[in-house]
Amino acid sequence: MITFTTDFGTRDWFVGTMKGVVLGINPQARIVDITHEISCGDISAGAFALAASCHFFPNGSIHVAVVDPGVGSTRKGIAVKTRNYVFVGPDNGVLSLAIGKHEIEAIHSLENEAYFLKPVSTTFHGRDIFSPVAAHLSRGVQLKKFGPQKSNFVELKWSAPRRLKNGISGEVLYIDKFGNSITNIRGEILGRSPNRVCQVLGKKVIRCPLVDFYQTVPLGKPAAIMSSSGFLEIAVNGGSAEKQLGLKLGIRVVVLSSHT
Repeated sequence: MITFTTDFGTRDWFVGTMKGVVLGINPQARIVDITHEISCGDISAGAFALAASCHFFPNGSIHVAVVDPGVGSTRKGIAVKTRNYVFVGPDNGVLSLAIGKHEIEAIHSLENEAYFLKPVSTTFHGRDIFSPVAAHLSRGVQLKKFGPQKSNFVELKWSAPRRLKNGISGEVLYIDKFGNSITNIRGEILGRSPNRVCQVLGKKVIRCPLVDFYQTVPLGKPAAIMSSSGFLEIAVNGGSAEKQLGLKLGIRVVVLSSHT
């Protein structure tokens, strides 16, 4: 199984062409689209989407992520084998959050042009390098055939939540299609303590309860809820927290005891 995560959208021929390349090399490949709607060039959002989804796929799946504003530059392409998966894409951090959740067995630069399409475009490595490499991997070609082994990869700098005397402070990392604003505060950090509120520190301070599901609060009202990705999110029942509350990436979110 080969998955694709990109910022290409579905309007143009880019995604379809990548799938055609894979099927031309391995007609038996099963291809799954995770998403192609990452904002253009938003490496952090691509990394988050891949990390939130990759572990739901069967062991042995090959995950291709292409959010690549540096295409054609000196940045390398890499393939990373973990205990359960192989990740393929540019070495710009887009793979880093997903890789960090798994036991790494080997990292290789993609340098063997025998496994690339010819000629290699300077603007579409998703088609000419990453798709054919994934297809050859799915046919059993060993990782070492693609290029020399590396000891590291580019990691994005993710801000970590901070513990306060009266709660936990984090920030918005990702905003989904519904306008739900997902933070860097994991569920295991919060625990199950009752009677807490969430304070969003944007242009104006917004307080909302921490609840179990969206319709706990009245229609049009904000709430904090544990998202399916395992991170706390700020949502509006029946609306968009992004639009209604003016939320943006990086806005600070604090979870407090209700008496604070």
